Amino acid sequence: MLRDNNLVRVLRSCETMGNATTVCSDKTGTLTQNKMTVVAGVLGKHFNFGAQSEGVGKKHNEMPMNEINSKISDEVKTLLLQSIAVNCTAFEGEEDGKPAFIGSKTETALLSFARDHLGMGPLAHEKSSASVAQLVPFDSARKCMAVVVKLPSGKYRLYVKGASEILLKQTSKIVADPSAALSEVQLSGSEIEAIEDSIVGFAKRSLRTIGLVYRDFTEWPPRGARLEEDDPRQAVFSDIFREMTFLCLVGIQDPLRPGVPEAVRQCQKAGVFVRMVTGDNVITAKAIATECGIYTEGGLVMEGPDFRRLNKSQMRELIPRLQVLARSSPEDKQTLVRNLKEMGETVAVTGDGTNDGPALKMADIGFSMGIAGTEVAKEASAIILMDDNFSSIVKALMWGRAVNDAVKKFLQFQLTVNITAVLLAFVTAVASDDEQPVLRAVQLLWVNLIMDTFAALALATDPPPPDILNRPPQRKSAPLITVNMWKMIIGQAIYQLVVTFVLHFAGGSILGYDLTQPHKREELSSLVFNTFVWMQIFNQYNNRRLDNKFNIFEGLHRNWFFIFINVIMVGGQVMIIFVGGAALRVVRLDGPQWAISLILGAISLLIGVVIRLIPDPVFKKILPKAMYRDRKTPDLFVSDDEHRFEWNQGIEDIRHELQFIKMIRGGRLNTLKFKTKEIKHRLLPLSKSSSHQPPGSPDDNSQIPPPSPSSHRRKRSRSNSAFAAAAMVPSIVAGSVGGWSPIEKPAEGGDRGFPIPVSREPSQVSKDTLDPSAAQAEKPAPATGTRTPPDTSGGVSNEKP
Repeated sequence: MLRDNNLVRVLRSCETMGNATTVCSDKTGTLTQNKMTVVAGVLGKHFNFGAQSEGVGKKHNEMPMNEINSKISDEVKTLLLQSIAVNCTAFEGEEDGKPAFIGSKTETALLSFARDHLGMGPLAHEKSSASVAQLVPFDSARKCMAVVVKLPSGKYRLYVKGASEILLKQTSKIVADPSAALSEVQLSGSEIEAIEDSIVGFAKRSLRTIGLVYRDFTEWPPRGARLEEDDPRQAVFSDIFREMTFLCLVGIQDPLRPGVPEAVRQCQKAGVFVRMVTGDNVITAKAIATECGIYTEGGLVMEGPDFRRLNKSQMRELIPRLQVLARSSPEDKQTLVRNLKEMGETVAVTGDGTNDGPALKMADIGFSMGIAGTEVAKEASAIILMDDNFSSIVKALMWGRAVNDAVKKFLQFQLTVNITAVLLAFVTAVASDDEQPVLRAVQLLWVNLIMDTFAALALATDPPPPDILNRPPQRKSAPLITVNMWKMIIGQAIYQLVVTFVLHFAGGSILGYDLTQPHKREELSSLVFNTFVWMQIFNQYNNRRLDNKFNIFEGLHRNWFFIFINVIMVGGQVMIIFVGGAALRVVRLDGPQWAISLILGAISLLIGVVIRLIPDPVFKKILPKAMYRDRKTPDLFVSDDEHRFEWNQGIEDIRHELQFIKMIRGGRLNTLKFKTKEIKHRLLPLSKSSSHQPPGSPDDNSQIPPPSPSSHRRKRSRSNSAFAAAAMVPSIVAGSVGGWSPIEKPAEGGDRGFPIPVSREPSQVSKDTLDPSAAQAEKPAPATGTRTPPDTSGGVSNEKP
């Protein structure tokens, strides 16, 4: 998987990915190349520009980008340069030995545009020449960032950069003529519509739209604005972010990664629903989703704020059709993942930012970006995409299914060998005069080596075949052993048992052996052993496929482990028969005996063909339901580790088991906390603490109420700690053993039994538990050798019977 650019941090995530049912993917850097360039824009009123060579749908009234520098005035150029260079977090550096801007790809695209087409000098000089009064960092909820700069005139200017449609809502003015001196006019309705049309036009061309606005203030902080509590020199951004002046709208192109549309088609072919979760404009997101095949006819596109306002039932109704979630925040992604998991989906999520950590942690499989991802995102993820490419997710899906198939192949083979070997050894040992099985202990050791070590290496190393994505994912509640697997296990086991039993019990008469001679008996025993091993060797090929297709040799040339291990198994078996001798309880076999072994072993391949011809629905009717029914699906989803102990599956299962045992054994397990105290009274019969009584019967008021149908319907969590059940096992075992109160029997010559108390009120138990010293003061110790009968009044009598 590492060769396929998947760095697996959590081993089980590989297996889980094989049954993923939905993928929530980011857009930038995952579906696209994250190589952004400014290719179009609108400056002020009706000043359109575009890159003619980019092929992005140039309009007839767009000015070439290389003419902008000569067409706009110096004052507007300075305003535009400061809006881009000062209001950014990127910096200059080197990449691959070449000068480059380092930081957000959106900001680096704007900086490259300013350097190439506006004549911007060194970025460090532009930043150092500006007197910054306040910084407002980017916030995913606001979708913008800002900076306040003090002008040479003594005034202050607020530059804001962010999502174009959000900035437009807070705009009331616009730059009148970029080619003349800086002047502002009121933004009319027609001009707002023109800007909105430009935003929609850019978005339909799959361009990311970024807006640049500004506002001038005479003083800072401005009068009437609230101040930040931690710094009274800074104003609250929401109070000053209004009545802005529209400066520029730019369209940034981020081309799709090669192979993404094909990867999306492969996921959809495999039954995996792909969703795009992005912070981009809804039209841009829809255009890119359509381009890569995520958005299809009948799908649903929503914006984050609208999604946030839905209630639980509305989300459950819309999420199955939701394909694109635009203008979303990390909290929206987390909400989407939570609801998908509650609906029973196996969710894979991609993320690269620090805020994506909760969603990555909550998902069944979290994918972080190895190049653009933050360390927080990488720590929260289960798999790191080393190339930030969506196509690598498809590779992880293929390997996950290959791992699941490898486990099932090995399990199918192992169960077949186990059933045959156990029944063969048991039946032949029972039928033998000397109670010896036909397979000796040292021979079973070799069989076990084949079954466990060699088979695991051979069957678990098959690479994922090309058609592994041609089937839907399995449900979480699907049984581990499918009907098709049971069909192969039972069919091969029956064939192998019939062959070995016939050879063992009737082989002498069929082959004309005189079994009164010890040598012939050893030959027959060696023949049975050799035939049994060869049936397992050939049956390995049957187990390479879990479906009903007949080509069991498909892809064999790509698995050198399988070929090499089969050579070892064949060579080992031949050596055992020829040179094993007395050490392995075998004798050499002649040509006809080898032919019998090989032919009967090879017939396993034909038996496999016959078994695959049996329709699964027909075999399912004769198979007990308990062998293939789905596991009970949990209904409760606990979102994170913080609340995972609110409901513990292990403790709940033990509770039901204790209730059943209590009804049978008189409720002794209901009072495990008194066992230590009871042992003390048995070992110290003269102790003054005679108030101890055994646990109550099932009629006690303190017994656990019997389980009701509603209690069985209680929702459960799969994310609980597995150690809870293991931690209670010693208490259960100790209570079960100690729960049997021995019946006192008088010995000869006197009553030497321990005084065993018989009954006790629950209230007295609580009293003694809380204050044992007070109980000892109230109750005198009984005489040695006496028994304390029950007192119907609830007290304890020391009177001898």
